[in-house]
Amino acid sequence: MPVTRKGGDREGRRKGSAPRQIATIVVAVAVALAARSSLADHYVVPSGSMLPTVHEGDRIVVNKLAYGFRLPFTRLFLIEGHGPNRGDVVVLLSPESGIVLLKRVVACPGDTIEVVGGHLVINGRRLPVTDHDGQLMEELGGSLHPVRLTRGGGPDFGPEVIPAGRYLVLGDNRGDSRDGRIFGLVERNAILGQAIASYYRSGELGWFPL
Repeated sequence: MPVTRKGGDREGRRKGSAPRQIATIVVAVAVALAARSSLADHYVVPSGSMLPTVHEGDRIVVNKLAYGFRLPFTRLFLIEGHGPNRGDVVVLLSPESGIVLLKRVVACPGDTIEVVGGHLVINGRRLPVTDHDGQLMEELGGSLHPVRLTRGGGPDFGPEVIPAGRYLVLGDNRGDSRDGRIFGLVERNAILGQAIASYYRSGELGWFPL
């Protein structure tokens, strides 16, 4: 009659469970990374180019499904959606360096765009910039957002017709932003997602919609 060693069984189960635990961790990490790549992510703002809308050091939430669903870890769209639209704050890859930037879309395919002294002229219409209690506000995409026009509003641009699949992006801090006026138009697949809100600012949690 065979004799069963209970201690040996437990040791065998422990040895067998180790690879399963490692595999579970690997799968969980892969799923998390894939979700960050294709669904949603967060981003720490490194500069003041989007002041006063977004502050340096802000942590923002990015919706990577806003413009379609990409194959994880690539820029290839599996399902391509609408937009981006004028006024959207987006995260994109710089055409110059490939680093991640935060900018606002100001002109879309088919638009004729000119930037003069930081002011936008779209399809022949100069967009209004008005003073609200000392804060300049620009109307773009049907809504208002703050801008800064220090240093003469930065370099001028255009007029130029935006071709298919290209966008002009600018910083809200027009006088102190390295943006599309310098590095040119950006491709649609270089736009990684839409920034929704800042959730952490000046050491405090909050919700500041963009």
